[in-house]
Amino acid sequence: MICFADYHTHTRYSHGKGSVRDNVRAAAGRGLEAVAISDHGPNHLFGFGIKNLAVLSRIRAELAAACAEFPQVKGLVSIEANIISTAGDLDLPPEKAHLVDMVQAGIHASVRLASAGDFSRMYGWHYLGKLWEPWSRKARIYNTDAVVNAVYKNRIHVLTHPGHRFNIDTRAVARACRDRGTAMEINCSHDHTTVEYLHIAAAEGVRFVIGSDAHTPERVGDFAKGIMLARAAGLGPEQIINARAL
Repeated sequence: MICFADYHTHTRYSHGKGSVRDNVRAAAGRGLEAVAISDHGPNHLFGFGIKNLAVLSRIRAELAAACAEFPQVKGLVSIEANIISTAGDLDLPPEKAHLVDMVQAGIHASVRLASAGDFSRMYGWHYLGKLWEPWSRKARIYNTDAVVNAVYKNRIHVLTHPGHRFNIDTRAVARACRDRGTAMEINCSHDHTTVEYLHIAAAEGVRFVIGSDAHTPERVGDFAKGIMLARAAGLGPEQIINARAL
């Protein structure tokens, strides 16, 4: 199989290394049909996220100019929004979803959460869980609630790197994603994805997307790890929204 689009790429607007044009040019060089600029949401601290949602309009303008220069590539304005509460809130509120063409979301560390209670539930139990297994099980419950509620509360096209760092119930999350038409990402930049995870999620009928999670232009369209995992799990291109058979 081959992947024809990379929906998970970052630029200097969050903590990537290249410009919007750099990523589009890299996508063209890789022969991709589409690329999304999906910088981190504004609640990401320490400069890891976009400064504010107004930045999305600048990204859109730069993307339009880059795609005029490389017309073989379709550009999409996206965001990797942060899940900021166990109730499923994002740092891209539903009334601002029109600012992007595609909503992606995940749980991240170093994010300004919605409340002190959410900080305790999502981060407190997460770090305590590293010390004692019963606390880890408690963290799993809160993390799963946050992700499932986010999927039902928002129109999320792609759930990014589910299970990376933050323990979740893959089966419960996959069922929610299946019901809502949300793809679960096979991330090519992190090492948490396993064949077992893919088997569990696929058994629930969810679809997947292979994302480079590129933070440099050179890694745009680098799908090797994701394709290898998909093949090992017996996934066909019909189960992956940005793949087709050779």
